[in-house]
Amino acid sequence: MNEPVQSVASDPLFNPLAPDFIRNPYPHYDRLRAIDPIHVTPFGQFVASRHAEVSLVMRDKRFGKDFVERTSRRYGPDIMKEPVFRSMAHWMLQADPPDHTRLRGLVVKAFTARRVEDMRPRIQEIVDQTIDTVIGRGQMDLIEDFAFRLPVTIICEMLGIPEDHREVFYKSSREGGRLLDPVPMTPEEIAKANAATTMAQMYFQQLFELRRKSPGDDLISQLVQAEEDGNKLTNEELTANIILLFGAGHETTVNLIGNGLLALHRNPDQLALLKARPDLMTGAIEEFLRYDSSVQMTGRVALEEIDDLGGKTIPKGETVLCLLGSANHDPAVYPDHPERLDIARPNVRPLSFGGGIHFCLGAQLARIEAEIAIATLLRRLPDLRIDDVENPEWRPTFVLRGLRRLPASW
Repeated sequence: MNEPVQSVASDPLFNPLAPDFIRNPYPHYDRLRAIDPIHVTPFGQFVASRHAEVSLVMRDKRFGKDFVERTSRRYGPDIMKEPVFRSMAHWMLQADPPDHTRLRGLVVKAFTARRVEDMRPRIQEIVDQTIDTVIGRGQMDLIEDFAFRLPVTIICEMLGIPEDHREVFYKSSREGGRLLDPVPMTPEEIAKANAATTMAQMYFQQLFELRRKSPGDDLISQLVQAEEDGNKLTNEELTANIILLFGAGHETTVNLIGNGLLALHRNPDQLALLKARPDLMTGAIEEFLRYDSSVQMTGRVALEEIDDLGGKTIPKGETVLCLLGSANHDPAVYPDHPERLDIARPNVRPLSFGGGIHFCLGAQLARIEAEIAIATLLRRLPDLRIDDVENPEWRPTFVLRGLRRLPASW
């Protein structure tokens, strides 16, 4: 009986790209919270796994992003010459005030509660069309044929990507997630990411020209206008943030829908409850976000020395990785079996959308997309079965947690 325990004890506490970790990170998080809640990785990063420290770091102004400095420390001084890192340096997600404030201020209007709420009928229409396309086949991949099409269509419409350009976006690979992982990328991975970034930059530059000549009621038209109204936005910033919004606008929602459907089918009692009581859907979405978050981690840099974070001193300039998925399972906040899916769980406030000034712009849009997608699927395909709930194929990335495919039939 002792053998497995010893091998577990000698494993590194935090090895996020290990297949076992990607398959199910939650037992690893339990160990981290219990044994070493502010853990230091071999790369010298601090890893916060408890809810208290994670929520503090995301909201505390003594922490920031400091992207260029942090990335240069990790990869060497020449790294910012690589197109992918140069582009990421302009992302509002990686920016600190005042740049962050300016960039976010330009796009926030597209994501107001009112605007997002008004999109419900269109979201419903896309979900119904998607199901109409496959319903006669009796089978589909819930990721590619279902979860993927809705958020990609919505973000394309919001950005003003013309309909006849979209096929390439539906078929585009979902390889970008590796950029965000806390394990350094290989030169091959960087080269691949550079190529993808350059392609995206070329495409969006042409689209900006199109929208300058014929503006529409879309986000790119607004941003192109802002760029001309006194240079609030450089061309590089414009391109980088559109790439960010395109990725962020679908990646996480695809994963939320996929992870939520898998969780329901792994817990037939909860699936039956939700079918019987569709009024529980809004709370169920919060529980899916908590139970198996599409985003497992976010990071901050100490802008000054922090003398006591969970008992450790964080020197100025050091990175703290905040494990959102672990914080969402912390028994200090969710005392009633956090490892269980409970769609009627009270007071669920997951940290899955981050916190502080970088709180996810599209949080409400993602919630509504997932709510309508899952509710419509349960209603229209009540006897849908997932082919293999035990061994689904996860994507080999850690920060963006999601399935590569999820075949189902009815």
